[in-house]
Amino acid sequence: MGGNVTSRPHKENSMRPLALLAVLGFTAGALAAPPLPPVTADKAGFSAEGLARIDAFFAREIEANRVPGAVVAVARDGKLVHYKAYGFHDKASGKPMTTDAIFNLASMTKIMASVGALTLNEEGRLPLKSRLDEYLPQFKDQKVGVVGANGEVTLEAAKQPIFIHDLYRHTTGFAYGNPAHPVAKQYPGAFDATDTPGPDFLEKIAKAPLVNQPGTTFQYGVSTDVLGFVIEKVSGQRLGDFLKARVWDKVGMKDTMFVVPEGQLARLAQPLPVDPISGKPQAIRILKTQSKFDCAGACAFGTVGDFLRFGQMLVNGGAIDGRRVLSPKTVAFMTSNHLPASIKNNVALVEPHRDGYSFGLGVAVRGFDGVAATPGTAGDFSWNGANGTSMWADPKERLVVVVGTVAPGDIRKYYREQMGALVYGAMTKLR
Repeated sequence: MGGNVTSRPHKENSMRPLALLAVLGFTAGALAAPPLPPVTADKAGFSAEGLARIDAFFAREIEANRVPGAVVAVARDGKLVHYKAYGFHDKASGKPMTTDAIFNLASMTKIMASVGALTLNEEGRLPLKSRLDEYLPQFKDQKVGVVGANGEVTLEAAKQPIFIHDLYRHTTGFAYGNPAHPVAKQYPGAFDATDTPGPDFLEKIAKAPLVNQPGTTFQYGVSTDVLGFVIEKVSGQRLGDFLKARVWDKVGMKDTMFVVPEGQLARLAQPLPVDPISGKPQAIRILKTQSKFDCAGACAFGTVGDFLRFGQMLVNGGAIDGRRVLSPKTVAFMTSNHLPASIKNNVALVEPHRDGYSFGLGVAVRGFDGVAATPGTAGDFSWNGANGTSMWADPKERLVVVVGTVAPGDIRKYYREQMGALVYGAMTKLR
């Protein structure tokens, strides 16, 4: 296989005054250095009583054994309004949650990979309308799987090539593995990287028929993973090394990584042993068996504080603390709608509360103040993780929210919707 697709061996693997931190709800023993300068709720346009509803919400959920614990961070105007740990880091052992807990970010990895790829675009090294097969030749002459009325699959030629643009916005025709779909069942799953080396993962995608014609349908799947392989080919670096240099170090994301060192494994937050909705046993394999390559779609780890700084960088127009990652125009381009009327918009099939959202370059983008099942503002953008993490940014309100939970079942979608209601419900002043 051409390119620089990397694989790795299988592995088991200055603070503000304490008085102000106490006002914000920080607790001794659960205190990581604040990721942004703290501010009191009233000065940020929030009600302290309203923010306390977040405390009450998670107290109820943890008491009901629906989630082990959580970390919630809210920033406005670049200042930290709320930063708290709730419940348990590991319910089985009774270990309390702390703000420095490390979470598998799952699909929130996609946003970081998209930003990394856009740094190459700014250098003129990765144009959006360049063809995927120019970088990875195995994607030349793709076929599309057409499912007939009898369930049989026939193949037809792709009517246009897959462009780099399609990788960002999930319009390639690539899917995630789905055993119930005659075509999608041929794809790897989001976390198959724990079992499959990078070259094999990529070849499985290249050999599978496309689920849709390229450029016609938002089909959530392994597109960002393929974008990660393209980044490696263009940069000549492993994806984790590239993102560390281009994004993580500049933003100050010291605890964001693809490989959690042996000495830091105890910081990985753990799920409940039983799914509270289905009643079935649940586990997160990537917490026990780390991925065999740096998969851009689902495999990064990090803290809530780190990702808050990442979101703040984007709301700032691509820079934080004097260090620039992207230009303001590139950030505006990234967070604009890239699904014209000619492309079928299935974003709400992935995120049920996000009716009225479209998709940009690696993020869902809100089109209307209403329509969706959660409050927000036209132009807010977001993406979330399958194991319970979530983030959104509202540039108009200069707001960034990041939530870390370990809730891999359907209940994670409930928390995404409720957090919007809780945070916006605590807001007392609009910008």
